[in-house]
Amino acid sequence: MKSTKRHSDGAGQRTARRRPAEATLRIGATVALPAVLRSLGANPADVLAEAGFDLRLFDDPDNQVSYAARSRLLAHCVARTGCQHLGLLVGQQGGLHSLGLMGLLVKYSPDVGTALRSFVRYLHLHVRGASATLAVDGDSAMLSYRIHQPLVEATDQVGDGAVALMLNVMRALCGSDWKPAAARFAHRKPEDVGPFRRFFRAPLRFDAEENALVFSAAWLNRRLPDTDPQLRRLLQKQIDAIEVRHSDDFPEQVRSVLRSALVTGHARAEQVATLFSMHNRTLNRRLNAFGTGFQQLADEGRFEIARQMLEGSAMEVRQIATMLDYADASAFTRAFRRWSGTTPAVWRATRGRAALFR
Repeated sequence: MKSTKRHSDGAGQRTARRRPAEATLRIGATVALPAVLRSLGANPADVLAEAGFDLRLFDDPDNQVSYAARSRLLAHCVARTGCQHLGLLVGQQGGLHSLGLMGLLVKYSPDVGTALRSFVRYLHLHVRGASATLAVDGDSAMLSYRIHQPLVEATDQVGDGAVALMLNVMRALCGSDWKPAAARFAHRKPEDVGPFRRFFRAPLRFDAEENALVFSAAWLNRRLPDTDPQLRRLLQKQIDAIEVRHSDDFPEQVRSVLRSALVTGHARAEQVATLFSMHNRTLNRRLNAFGTGFQQLADEGRFEIARQMLEGSAMEVRQIATMLDYADASAFTRAFRRWSGTTPAVWRATRGRAALFR
């Protein structure tokens, strides 16, 4: 049980409305979309053009697109094809080869644990607007993917694709027959779960707090056959150079960490600062230099998680309140009203119903 509960949030109305800079991602993980559209009987060039995309964007996996635009595109493709598991189909084509230099660094790691920690650590170089977490609890491990870019569409499709890609990453590391103990999805149970059962070959849980794979922690100790220390050092040097070029995006890095920390009960300033190897005063000072602060980012994160859970899942308000560390549903409702001008119930009644018919 979490040790500290939130009773009030006086800064919520001001801070939750701050919008982070638009996030981007490499098109690599979505590069299979034209082929998927073709397999569903649609003309990729026509469908993409209707959404304002040029088919040539998918020629180079290093091409960049905004996270929100990619999400709108997936929503459009679902509407045009009627395929409710389109994101899953796209994700099934992804893997280490989709992740550029980061994928190579993962591949040439000495063991699975090191590989997954590199995946989590450097995912922000592949995609801004989402983050990954590796958590170990006793004999169980969980690799999660969470969206934190505000107000994006098709979060169910994005999440399905991410879990599918993570499964392919695990199979590349652990063998083609590898199966998780469970696959989790942060959205309602779809009408047809057949495609999920066939691909994951594992127990499925919907309305989960995160998109994730659960597996035995013993896999983390598995040695990898493609270990090449010299090549790994070279890849690490290149990735470090890329990260230096992104040092002006410190608030986005904190957002990525916060999105996971908020739902695991480790979102106090000192806890997050420790992950960046700094004191919490240093953390706030660096954020202040960008015109923001830790509390502002935390409130943005709570508001975004709440919206996603209300719109995309069937979790009760009291469950969401507990997940976000509020003392009770009333405290959460007061904070949500400050953020949005309405109550969680009204938000769900309008936005949630609309999501069912998208």
